[in-house]
Amino acid sequence: MAKHVAVLMGGWSSEREVSLNSGAACAAALEGAGYRVTPVDVGRDVAEVLARLKPDVVFNVLHGAPGEDGTIQGILEILRIPYSHSGVLASALAMDKAQARIMLAAAGVPVAKGGLVNRAAAAKAHAMERPYVLKPNTGGSSVGVFIVREDQEHPPQELTREDWTLGENLLVEEFIAGLELTCAVMGDKVFDVIEIESTQAFYDYESKYAPGGSRHILPARILPEIYQRVQMLSLTAHRALGCRGVSRSDFRFDPSKGDASGLVCLEVNTQPGMTRTSLVPELAAHAGISFGELVTWMVEDASLDR
Repeated sequence: MAKHVAVLMGGWSSEREVSLNSGAACAAALEGAGYRVTPVDVGRDVAEVLARLKPDVVFNVLHGAPGEDGTIQGILEILRIPYSHSGVLASALAMDKAQARIMLAAAGVPVAKGGLVNRAAAAKAHAMERPYVLKPNTGGSSVGVFIVREDQEHPPQELTREDWTLGENLLVEEFIAGLELTCAVMGDKVFDVIEIESTQAFYDYESKYAPGGSRHILPARILPEIYQRVQMLSLTAHRALGCRGVSRSDFRFDPSKGDASGLVCLEVNTQPGMTRTSLVPELAAHAGISFGELVTWMVEDASLDR
């Protein structure tokens, strides 16, 4: 009998729409691969829904909380349902950017200068020397990210909005001029490196998901030693946080430095986008792995105690 896979998608984070798109693509591909698939738009009753469904495997395509921060992973451990992607600790660590920075730096992965700042303080005065970047400590998909330029007299006043829902702790980091690079890891396999050219000022939500918002250059147009360094650092980051399954690490590279000293890791994504045009499926295809083969591998890699 075909393996029953519950595909978790949607949820209530700011990345809900992205997750629904990823989930629909994965569910269709898994059905095409011969699995019995039940799509689940995750609500607060997810534990009851899964206890009733009794799937053999959960394919987790949630972005943001609660699917990417260890919460869903904890529920699945309690229910004893094998699941894809990273486990409780790795998910929680990667989601908390400030904590992830500590772990990455300790493992020798370079990170930008910066740290945590309170939202009210960040709105009142510049949190560090300009130019710098402010972003929610536990967000994704570039939601709530601000680049503060040298000529910007005041901090972003959007931070004072009463309907702000992206947390009271923000990460402030120096702005690294240059290239946006990304690389993924699948198990112990490191993929190639993509260079992202955005039509916007930076690789924001619109660039990520709007048609024509960005151009992906694969392989990235960087020197071989930088290319290999990005691959090595992606694997190091994956292992340092204890990631499982598939992860994607994002980097900035300032070529004016002339060597790898211009390279910093921005973050590790334990639940990267999984539409057919997302970065991880594109990297997999470049390595000769079809979308169907990629999601099948992720289902077969699923386990408990991750």
